[in-house]
Amino acid sequence: MEPNRVAVAMSGGVDSGVAAQLLSRQGMDVFGVHMRVWIPPFCGEMRKKADRNARDAEALARFLGIPFHVVDVEEAFRRLVVEPFAEAYLRGRTPNPCVVCNPTIKLGVLMDFALGAGASALATGHYARILHNPLSGRWELHRSADRVKDQSYYLHALSQEQLARFLTPVGGLTKDAVRELARRHGLPAADRKGSQEICFVPDDDYRGFLDHWIGEGREELAGPIVDGSGKVLGRHKGIHHFTVGQRRGIGISSSRPLYVIEIRPEDRAVVVGPCEDLDAVGLETGRVAWGAIAGPREPMRAWVRIRYRSPSCGARITPLAEGEGSRVFFDKPQRAVTPGQSAVFYDETDEYILGGGVIERAIRG
Repeated sequence: MEPNRVAVAMSGGVDSGVAAQLLSRQGMDVFGVHMRVWIPPFCGEMRKKADRNARDAEALARFLGIPFHVVDVEEAFRRLVVEPFAEAYLRGRTPNPCVVCNPTIKLGVLMDFALGAGASALATGHYARILHNPLSGRWELHRSADRVKDQSYYLHALSQEQLARFLTPVGGLTKDAVRELARRHGLPAADRKGSQEICFVPDDDYRGFLDHWIGEGREELAGPIVDGSGKVLGRHKGIHHFTVGQRRGIGISSSRPLYVIEIRPEDRAVVVGPCEDLDAVGLETGRVAWGAIAGPREPMRAWVRIRYRSPSCGARITPLAEGEGSRVFFDKPQRAVTPGQSAVFYDETDEYILGGGVIERAIRG
């Protein structure tokens, strides 16, 4: 392992390309690594897109004059990301595959490859900053300089060991600054449009993906659509077609808008109701991945985000029995708290991550 040797996870896009260029200009011995992830056989267009991304990443590496490797992570990706994604929907949850992929695949399997190839660290194009606190002796995951593009939420489950070997060269820049750097230095990806879709789900149509995955028309997946009192309003073909907060596509006529309030996998029921029924006073998480602090034993104050795009809200966090998660009570009720998503805790300045865990249930007043 050489302290000056760094691997850069290259997707073919501008962010990872600039990350590699910045490190090279700092005198680092840089090489590129690209993940070949598993794509379902029924997603032909996604495979073509993935192959184009690989070619673009290789072209960027060639432009920068750095070695390039394609790392096959297909088996691990299917087992650790795709299968749990599908299984979660069948249990009435709404998972976030990027939260799972980052610690297990990108900073797991891919980092292991990088370290095995002699690198001392793995860099990515993520918009987040990693700082070492000399007082606590812990690594801290901070928000990026670009608050709109900030991706710290997706990285909250990284361990201290992973953060210690993780570099985010563009975390202190805005997206506009990154594009300007790319144009100034002639990077092929300077004006390439970023992708927001799940990398194994065509057109971001997760329902269509799940229908292919589990097979359409399976009677055992059907169940009732009910209101808050338990009155049956209709039938559905599978709880994997629904997520908490959903309004469109419920298939029930009503004089006022109906929303999915709750999904009950035990009887395959989808509970619907008016918008105000979505409000929750708190939530419970599963096991918390603590970052900037060791797991607390007493209640504490923090800012909490209940999904990637949601604004932070003030809350009181109470740790449950060791290893059993946390209970969170908001200063103000929050709408559409969704099991399967992550609740991520930020410090009192809302600047860096204290910890986070998967939401198990909403607490309603």
